[in-house]
Order: sequence, then structure tokens, then C-alpha cells
Amino acid sequence: MPSRVYSACTFGMEGKIIEIEADVAPGQPLFNIVGLPDTAIKESRDRVASAIRNSGFKPPHFFGRATVNLAPADLKKEGPAFDFPIALGILLASGQIKELPEKSIFLGELSLDGRLRKIKGVLPITISLLDKGYENIFLPEENAFEANLVEKIKIFPLKNISQFISFLNKKIFLSPLKKTPIDWENLQTESSFDFCFIKGQEHAKRALEIAVAGGHNILLCGPPGSGKTLLARSVCSIMPPMTMEEAFETTKIYSIAGLTGADKHLITERPFRSPHHSASAVSLVGGGTFPRPGEISLANRGVLFLDEFPEFSREVIENLRQPLEDGQVSIARAQGSLTFPARFILIAAMNPCPCGNATDPEKHCVCSPSQIIRYKQKLSGPIMDRIDLHIEVPRLKFEKLSTNQLAEKSAEIRRRVTRVRQIQKIRFQKTGIYTNAEMTSHHLRTFAPIGQAEKDLLKRIISQMGLSPRGYHRLLKVARTIADMEGKTQIETKHLAEAVQYRFRE
Repeated sequence: MPSRVYSACTFGMEGKIIEIEADVAPGQPLFNIVGLPDTAIKESRDRVASAIRNSGFKPPHFFGRATVNLAPADLKKEGPAFDFPIALGILLASGQIKELPEKSIFLGELSLDGRLRKIKGVLPITISLLDKGYENIFLPEENAFEANLVEKIKIFPLKNISQFISFLNKKIFLSPLKKTPIDWENLQTESSFDFCFIKGQEHAKRALEIAVAGGHNILLCGPPGSGKTLLARSVCSIMPPMTMEEAFETTKIYSIAGLTGADKHLITERPFRSPHHSASAVSLVGGGTFPRPGEISLANRGVLFLDEFPEFSREVIENLRQPLEDGQVSIARAQGSLTFPARFILIAAMNPCPCGNATDPEKHCVCSPSQIIRYKQKLSGPIMDRIDLHIEVPRLKFEKLSTNQLAEKSAEIRRRVTRVRQIQKIRFQKTGIYTNAEMTSHHLRTFAPIGQAEKDLLKRIISQMGLSPRGYHRLLKVARTIADMEGKTQIETKHLAEAVQYRFRE
């Protein structure tokens, strides 16, 4: 009679239960796995057979024909996480073990000697079990602390198959990991970068504070060596501490990507991702045969820094349109559409021209006007329209560079930013959004009202700058953030006047 063992896999950000059926029958020695397995699962036949034999049990071919089915059959499965449950299914079907614990899920890759190895996606799988009636997970030791973050699910870490079977035979006792409260305060760490070490650039610092306070995207343009990269890397030091909800969402993404570890099972720092300009569209946005999160999802709730922005391929840059607008990326496949979170602050950096010296008064630019035009045309209007703040970062004078005076510390700026974020949190209760940058036109009518004087100013701005409707809305969002920073409930003309300084001249 076929045996049944339950496992799970990830599908997008969610976990899916997989029923593993195993049947052993007399006949020619064969070991088949069906149910839309990928190459890694097909190769598990040899891993499972060796692991069973080296653990002191009879492998599948000893009994004749062994068939394993992964259900549901219409869902394509990938990865080696089914090795352990497949092995248990074979042992159960062949009568070498009697029964398994009820309401249990089994996960783990097997080595040839029967040891269990780390797998990806344990946290989203564990969270998905909360409403499915399962109580226990047996999985590799390396994944145990990550899974143990979830309450109400008992986590049993295992070294190898033999240990689990000794537990079944009541030769040893296995106890679930003890649930320990998350010490949230001590998990918070300080950034190694600080605004106090950045000389000058007060205008850029002000713009970055606005960007972080309201969740806005920003473009830094300036000659090489002007400090664009250092400014970008210091931004995480002024961002508010992550909330528990944000930490779990981000950790789920990192778990799916296989980037969590024994010493980093909960992501508590704001992510800072800085892909090289040669990155492909799939590596940046996500995708693949079995869709995985890309850099924009790994930057969720943090910063995505794209240095040398125009040097990225046109396809990569244009693929940013939907995530910048929606805060998520949708990947369509034949089996359905997957969605990964991508709510990040984009910081793009670029030179003013190919040689980088167009705006440097101390160096000579060797680029022709046509070269500069072609360089800037690499960034389309729709992309520039989605970037709220456009900042010139000039090269520092020697007098400013050589001073020993420290600037304002990141901790002070962070306190102001946190206060502004708290204002937005109260404002957007029960709306499903968290920052001013996420407001739709409907939200703007409710939360960003303007008087007649402000309307007259906006009319002149739109006329002179040729703002698109999107540009108009983004201008209002930035003005709303500036007003929040001053503790004003109403947007005033001075807030609009400052916001318009940061807009791209269309």
C-alpha cells in the first residue's frame, strides 16, 4: 500500500503543502519520481538511495520497482528539499519503519551519508502552516532557528536520517526547540556609516532626509569623487529602525533567496543593495524558470543603490517602472502570477556627462554636446518622472574638505525622520499605506489639501516646467513630506517652492 508523507515548498512568498506518495512493488529494479519534478529532484533518486543504504537500511532497488509521486501534479516542484520526505516515504512503503508523527511536515536535502543539509524558504513555509492544521516540522539543524521564529509550530532539528528513525523506534527522545522571546532591542545594530563624517553637501543631505522621511526616490548627479556613493551608503543610518512586521517580511524574502544563516536568521537591519551596472534584468527584478526574488525585492524596506545609473541596460532600467509605481513586482508564469514585495527607496547616482566633468568648474569637459545628449537620453522620461528628487552633488572645495569640524550626526537626523514617519503612520491608519510616497491621487485629495495661493503657484509651475500628471502628484507628495518635517498640517507655498527645486526639468 502506498505511503504518504507531507512536505512543503515555496510558491512566490507563500508556502504550498506537497503530498509525497511512495509505492514499492516487485519487478525490475527502477526508481521513478513523477509530479513535475525539476532536475534537482530527479537527481535525488541517487542521493536518496545512497542515504538510505548508508544509514543502514535497504535502498529502493532492493524491493524492485519504486515510484514516488509529488502532488499536486500540476505544480512544478524544484530544489532538493524533498530528499528527506522521499526517503521516509520509501522506508514507510517498504515496511522498514512503521508510522510517522501526525500533523507533521518533513523538509531537508540529504547528503550521501544520510546527513540533512540546509534548504531555502523555511520561514515562509513555516508561517504558511499556521492555518493548515500542522503542528510539527522536522528539518535540518541549520534551518531550525529560522523556523523557530514562528509561534505555535513545534520545531524538531535533525542531524541525519538515523537520528530521526532512532526517535521513531523510541531509542532516543527528541524535544522541540524552546521558543524564546525575540529580544528586539538588542537585535538592532548601528550602521558603520554616519552623516557626521561627510563634509559639506548640506543640500544633498537635506534632500536625502526628505527622501527617507517620506519614502521618496532620489537621483544624485555630480562629478566623480563628489561623494555620491558615501551619501548613498550613509542613508540606512538615518532610516527608522525596522518594525517586527517589516523584519519578518524582509526575512521571508531572504529565506526564499537562501541568504539567511545560523547567525542571521532574522533580518533586523535595513537592507542596502548595490548591484553592478552589468546586472541582468532577471537578477535585478527577479524571475527565472522557478521565480526567485531579485535585487529590488532584496532591497525591500531598505535602499536600492544604482551607481552609474545610465550604464545599466535599457531593459533593466525600464523594468523598474512597475516596482517604482506599485511597490511590488509581478512575475507571470504559465502556472500563475507571482508577486514579490519591492517597497524600497531608490537612490540612483550618475555623472553629468560621459567624462564626468561637465559641472566641475575645476576640470575641463571633453564631451561634445551630442555625446552629453545621448548619455542623458539613456534615462527615459517615464523613469525620470518616477524619481521624486533630483539633486546636484558638486565637488567639494579644499577649504571644506580639509576642515576637522564634524557635521550633524545620523542619530539626530534619524530622530527627526522617525518623528515624521510616526506622523504618517497615524495619518494613514487603515489605508494600507505607510509613507507619503505611497499615496495615490485619491489619498492626495484627502491628506494633501492645498489653498488658493498654493494652487496658483502650482499652476505656474506646471506651465513653466511642463509637469506630467505623475510629476504633479509626486511634487505634492514631496511638499507633503516637507510640511510634515515642519509639523504643519497644511501644505504651504514655501513647501511647494522647496519641492519644485528637486524636480527634473522636463
